[in-house]
Amino acid sequence: MRSAAHFKGHPIHPMLVSLPIAFIVGGFAFNLAGKLSGWPGLYSAGAYLSVAAIGSGLLAAVPGVIDYYRAVPPRSSAKGRAGLHATVNSSALLAVGLGWIGRDTSTLEPGWGTVALEGGASLLILWGGWLGGTLVFRNQIGVDHRYADAGKWKEQGIEGQPGAWVAVATPSELKVSQMKLLRLDDRRLVLARTEQGYVAFDDQCPHKGGSLAGGILTGCVATCPWHGSQFDVRTGAVKAGPATESIKTFEVEEAKGEIRLRIPETIVTSTQ
Repeated sequence: MRSAAHFKGHPIHPMLVSLPIAFIVGGFAFNLAGKLSGWPGLYSAGAYLSVAAIGSGLLAAVPGVIDYYRAVPPRSSAKGRAGLHATVNSSALLAVGLGWIGRDTSTLEPGWGTVALEGGASLLILWGGWLGGTLVFRNQIGVDHRYADAGKWKEQGIEGQPGAWVAVATPSELKVSQMKLLRLDDRRLVLARTEQGYVAFDDQCPHKGGSLAGGILTGCVATCPWHGSQFDVRTGAVKAGPATESIKTFEVEEAKGEIRLRIPETIVTSTQ
């Protein structure tokens, strides 16, 4: 699922998160060493690193929040994991900030409470990094993977009253086996082109909520990138598990030089 906060296709959040991780762990190490040795230069450096940790952490959070709302599939296992990731990292920054309460502001010498809080923050930020790695390597958040003739990632916001027809593409916009993500309020649909024509279906895999728009379309079969469940995009039927529920499909037509989607009355999605 391609990152929404990126620079020339490269996700920004992973570029920045190494900074607060290094500053928090480094600040704790310098503060502990300075406290044990009584060397002011060490705990002074630790104090500056703590300030840098908070600043860089807040900076890294901005693209992270954007991706949380725009890239992580809603009502999915990744959404809960991303929420925990954000909570853990925010708690680490809060612990570092609270550590200043126990620091002598004139000498920058930390109290043992400060050292303990920063030690806890170091463990939290490492846990947050582990969760972030899971989001990338298992849930493929921020991964703009390609396959033969997949084309560039496309998405479009749509709106309209239930039952209305809305334009979602031009007849030549997608090649065969290419897909496009459509955002309808808080729901996500997929427009795809098969050899038989255009089709539209739910973006959410009923197994764990993976994004089918970020998967692979081969013929008339869409494969979820998370666990490999496969669906017939014409009927929504399950072709291969672990998913056991079919996906919903929607009406599409070509008229007046446009590919149009009929806004469904209701959209049923899994909450697993």
